Amino acid sequence: MSSEIKIYILHTGLVKVDRGLPFHEDYRNPMAYTGLFRSQKNKILLPVSSYLIEHPKGLILVDTGWNELVRTSQWAELGLQVQINQAYLPAGWSVREQLNELGFKVTDIKYLILSHLHSDHASGLPLVKDAQNILVSEEEWQAANHDKLRYIPKMWQGVNVKTFKFNETQLGPAHKSFDLFDDGSVQLIFTPGHSRGLTSMLITGSDNKSVLLASDTGYAKKSIIERKTPGVAVSRKWAPMSVSWVNQMSHNSQIIETIVNHDPETSPKIITLPYEE
Repeated sequence: MSSEIKIYILHTGLVKVDRGLPFHEDYRNPMAYTGLFRSQKNKILLPVSSYLIEHPKGLILVDTGWNELVRTSQWAELGLQVQINQAYLPAGWSVREQLNELGFKVTDIKYLILSHLHSDHASGLPLVKDAQNILVSEEEWQAANHDKLRYIPKMWQGVNVKTFKFNETQLGPAHKSFDLFDDGSVQLIFTPGHSRGLTSMLITGSDNKSVLLASDTGYAKKSIIERKTPGVAVSRKWAPMSVSWVNQMSHNSQIIETIVNHDPETSPKIITLPYEE
């Protein structure tokens, strides 16, 4: 049966950060990404993206953007992290509001996949906690519940988050991935470095053309082209290996688009791939 996979690129917020955060290699000060002791002229505003995937085997949401609570109090939602990440959520931009606008209910989501659990990706979890299955990698879940500096565990309190285990495969910089539907159409790929359990996603149509959602392996197209790692990284060994793998994949003729989460050049749109069962 012929059908299609539709990938919606959504902007579910904005984040103001220091210029040192997107491009670690451009700054000699290793703490530049924190923005501490640096002026406002170094601040830039970047999109926070989520992705909705209409797949014949079920609706998938990737990441959640900001909770609507940031509109009233960033401090209450982010605490001390507001010194590094300032959150903005224009009216109509929350993941809940955009699902409604597209005609979907939260309970329609078969899989909510969290690329990782940093605040700009997990803050909106309470808005979509009634999704059928909420998944994050085992590595990320373990790190997020022990590292209180980089994560805010209250964001998933009361949310039924389940973990998945990467399998040994030929995909990714660490040769680890997880086939969501067991048909090769949606593969979750282990791309550590920015976080311990960072997950990218390779979506492939029946014509063997693919879209690579590369999460925070890099912050912009420049990151991928020039192999520039983010300022925030738990492993300076794995971060360049992951962004280099994405760079290599982006040159593959079967990859029609490579998308990173905070690219200011990426606008909301829909990408369609053919699908045959």
